[in-house]
Amino acid sequence: MGPSKHKARRAASNPLAGFGRFGASLAVKSLTASGLAIACFLGLTGSAGAQGAVRSVHGDWQIRCDTPPGAQGEQCALIQSVVADDRSNAGLTVIVLKTADQKSKLMRVVAPLGVLLPSGLGLKLDNVDVGRAGFVRCLPNGCVAEVVMDDKLLGQLRTAKTATFIIFETPEEGIGFPLSLNGLAEGYDKLP
Repeated sequence: MGPSKHKARRAASNPLAGFGRFGASLAVKSLTASGLAIACFLGLTGSAGAQGAVRSVHGDWQIRCDTPPGAQGEQCALIQSVVADDRSNAGLTVIVLKTADQKSKLMRVVAPLGVLLPSGLGLKLDNVDVGRAGFVRCLPNGCVAEVVMDDKLLGQLRTAKTATFIIFETPEEGIGFPLSLNGLAEGYDKLP
């Protein structure tokens, strides 16, 4: 069965998030708190890290930056969060970032606790199925999927208008989180 048509809205504060691997690479995380999402973005474990400062806004995306403990420099990520209109506890945060060595591009998505882990995280771009990514870990406030994005996936994200991330609570019930890609290309190009 397909995902249900739950409506989602952008969260008032946009913490960091991630994706998983979809044939190409992606990473997925669950959003329940800004601190968790930022902690995941910075590569921290379950502790809530400092809120990344909003550096700029690009359409529906924000660039947030912070210096992780022990890091030599600041790390920035492109972030957008949405929550389901009919489920205040169901939110999703997507984080796009370049690794510190500039050799890889990551997408992380944070999904709420209670997600069915074996089903992974689904992704559709402009209603075309791109694939699924597996969850790599669960933290106290959500479960994370993460993938290294290749040029093909990045190109698809740049040209698509909407992304729909699908999580499953049961094998039959998917919840689709529509996410605007407005500003993603511009924001990605501005990432340090």
